[in-house]
Amino acid sequence: MPRSRWPRRRQRPRRRSSIGIEFFPGKAPNHARNFLRLAALGVYDGVAFHRVAPGFVIQTGHLPSRAEPLTERQQQYVRNLPPEFNDTKHVKGVVSMARGDDPASASTSFFIVTGTPPGLDGVYTAFVKVVSGMDVVDAIESAGCATKRANAREPASGLTPHVLSLYR
Repeated sequence: MPRSRWPRRRQRPRRRSSIGIEFFPGKAPNHARNFLRLAALGVYDGVAFHRVAPGFVIQTGHLPSRAEPLTERQQQYVRNLPPEFNDTKHVKGVVSMARGDDPASASTSFFIVTGTPPGLDGVYTAFVKVVSGMDVVDAIESAGCATKRANAREPASGLTPHVLSLYR
């Protein structure tokens, strides 16, 4: 397999709550590349976990939950992606792109699997796995989601809605 042009692993230093992830560029190269690009542009900064389904998934990346509107430059890179379904099993710690009914409607929302849900394999594009920080995922799952409160931008039980910053 040819070596990827970009690093496969991104991990945020363990200062505050952090989740380390590893990409699957051989299985979903366009999704991995798009996610890294959006993260580098700051698209995910200030986005809340807007869906928490215990034993199933925690979901984030929904742009209306973002603290600040996107800049024009950021908006240029937000687009729907064609599916890259693969043989990755959706088990605890796998990250996939969320989408609507159209398989080619994934854009910014993504979810981290917190159980072993049936029916996601081969239907959602898995492109990342959590390699450290599952305790943080579990804490978010336990705290619930921001959208159940009056102000969706308020952190759940003291958790900051900041989702991702790219650290090299």
